[in-house]
Amino acid sequence: MTLFTKPQCSRCKQLKDRFDLAAMRVHVEVLDNNNADSLAHLAWHSLIETARKTLPILVLDDSSTIDDFSLIENQLISRATQYGINGRDSATKKKNCPSGACSL
Repeated sequence: MTLFTKPQCSRCKQLKDRFDLAAMRVHVEVLDNNNADSLAHLAWHSLIETARKTLPILVLDDSSTIDDFSLIENQLISRATQYGINGRDSATKKKNCPSGACSL
């Protein structure tokens, strides 16, 4: 499972703060100009246009994708339960991205 994120993305940060992604075996790919491998991986999944509209994006083990924040959160809650990990409560329930930093 791969979670595509970006620096300064409030929704991305919210997920990374809430879940122990490494313990849940969720690989985090940070999309920025200094990470060509992550951008290539995003392109390999044909997700460039999606990332231009919204981040984060979760790619499941079967290569299907989720780009809706609430659905990503629910998927990660299920994954945390599967691994016996408690997700930390989210102090803020921000699901929007007023700064516009939640896209490429």
